[in-house]
Amino acid sequence: MKPDPGRFLEIAAQQLMGTIGPALPAGYAQSSVGLLAVMLLEVKTELERAAARRVEENRGLRGLFAESLPLVTDAALRDRLDAAARGEDESLLASALERGNAALRGLLIELHAHVETLDSPEARRVEDAIWAELAASTERRRLALGPF
Repeated sequence: MKPDPGRFLEIAAQQLMGTIGPALPAGYAQSSVGLLAVMLLEVKTELERAAARRVEENRGLRGLFAESLPLVTDAALRDRLDAAARGEDESLLASALERGNAALRGLLIELHAHVETLDSPEARRVEDAIWAELAASTERRRLALGPF
């Protein structure tokens, strides 16, 4: 047998929505079971895209760091951005990718704070690129069935 977590979550959601939920009296418990089923389907979606979303985002952040290097006036920050830009994801495990993403996002905050202190068209271009990446990041995390 080859376990398929996505299929398991799908079957569990179907059982909750089609068998268990309807067998409960109408009210809070039935609504909770229905919500749990919907959440399981969202977990299935996130499970499917977990690595791809993080790899894409990490790649985008590294590219943004590389493009911003000539603008950065703080030498220590520039060195960290350069190291991050040349870095790679060490593993495709979602937990490892998430740790790497958290570090890159922390560095993005530092870059953003630095760029806001600069008064030049190049600084505004990098700032616009940061906002574009943040918007893209939000879009990558969008849930198919709405917010929870």
